[in-house]
Amino acid sequence: MESTQTPLAHGFDVNAIRRAAANLDDGAVTEGYQADRDAVIAMLNDALATELVCVLRYKRHYYTVSGVGNGPIKDEFLEHAQEEQEHADWLAERIVQLNGAPNFNPATLTARSHAEYDESDDVQGMIRANLIAERVAIESYRQMIAAIGERDPTTRQLLVKIMAVEEEHADDMRDLLAR
Repeated sequence: MESTQTPLAHGFDVNAIRRAAANLDDGAVTEGYQADRDAVIAMLNDALATELVCVLRYKRHYYTVSGVGNGPIKDEFLEHAQEEQEHADWLAERIVQLNGAPNFNPATLTARSHAEYDESDDVQGMIRANLIAERVAIESYRQMIAAIGERDPTTRQLLVKIMAVEEEHADDMRDLLAR
């Protein structure tokens, strides 16, 4: 005779877990997902736009900075551009995991970005613009993390990870500004 009771494995209702996993159309998003998925995707798309604008700003600064002794600054700009691109890739991947579409539309990129693009010609102006943009990113991620709370732990962990790198970038820019 088969038991009608739900088996418990270490306190978990295994049958309920299996039923919740049955909807294959939602990929990684299960019934237990507690956040407002559309709001999280919109937030992540704005963060994606911010990261892409940061990539472009750092790349411009990398290619346009000149002068004797500015090699280390140039290298720092390139390293940051590459790390910002990695953040953009992570965000786009998470958006897809949440069944959303990453928005790479260049026509609306700067309008959706929290940070600004910069066309400074002098090294100190470039460093200042990058420091401001990093501080904007840090605060943006802090607010996104607070808004998500504990309802989407995977996205929260991703944002915390990215924010930690943005804090390192801000420290780097502050150090360069003090030179």
